[in-house]
Amino acid sequence: MMKSVDLELTLSIRINIKYIIPTCTLWKFIQGDGHMILNENFQLANGVEIPKIGLGTWFINNNDVAQAVVDAVQIGYRHIDTAQAYGNESGVGEGIKACGVNREDLFITTKLAAEVKSYEEAVASINQSLETMGLDYIDMMIIHSPQPWMDFGEEARFFEGNQEAWQALEEAYQAGKLRAIGVSNFQKEDLDNLISNGTVKPMVNQILAHISNTPFDLIAYSQEQDILVEAYSPIAHGELFKNVKVAEIAEKYGVSIPQLSIRYTLQLGLLPLPKTAKPDHMKNNAEVDFTISDQDMEFLKNVERIEDYGDASDMPVFGGKLK
Repeated sequence: MMKSVDLELTLSIRINIKYIIPTCTLWKFIQGDGHMILNENFQLANGVEIPKIGLGTWFINNNDVAQAVVDAVQIGYRHIDTAQAYGNESGVGEGIKACGVNREDLFITTKLAAEVKSYEEAVASINQSLETMGLDYIDMMIIHSPQPWMDFGEEARFFEGNQEAWQALEEAYQAGKLRAIGVSNFQKEDLDNLISNGTVKPMVNQILAHISNTPFDLIAYSQEQDILVEAYSPIAHGELFKNVKVAEIAEKYGVSIPQLSIRYTLQLGLLPLPKTAKPDHMKNNAEVDFTISDQDMEFLKNVERIEDYGDASDMPVFGGKLK
């Protein structure tokens, strides 16, 4: 009779000298660990598939973001979101090369800086991102804001500048440098400007959307135009942890507040981009294989609007003003 032996798997896969992937964790994911959302995609208007959840990299230092990318890919993420303004494109590119997954199996998004409002600047900026990241193509590039950050929330909409930037993105898309193009923080009039004057309709509008601040009219209009809405800061930059009512509903489902918040955006048809450099948070954020009831969704849609975003309140997207 054979004696059963418990074996502890201690092997690791060394991707390169700096980035290590523990084989035991990788095997756990392969066996199934509640991360079904990581295997699901949305389809953009041009037929390109985009993973239903992405890793946001805002505020992750360029020196740390490569390991964050490796960790995320190890867990099963295939969608990474960065921006010229984040100052970490080169680190993201380094992580892409180190992660051990074929480039074509990843979806990488970056953003044209909000201040780029001329055709010439946009062309140069697109090429600079490709060079900085060390990539032959970028899966999606989006205009970060219809207004430069110093002018964010003001009356001027920079229609002509956005048309010029969009023309440069359209040409890069047609040339195969970009697989998809879109926008971020665009209101209805900003979308209409590009739809009316461009040759390619934006495929994505990435906006601030979360429990206690969900722009339903803008979401509905974008979706009517066959524009996928992505939700950045789906956990309200951490401020939702302070909401007792949201915590009670999360407890009802036996999930964390981030999981409830991410699931909320998914059930609205949005693509969430939770930001973290911590592998345990990455795993938790992807464990959203549950359904919020219609009654609870209705309650969450009507949670009292958030008043401030704590230490991030000075950021333009959170209602602040750069000085």
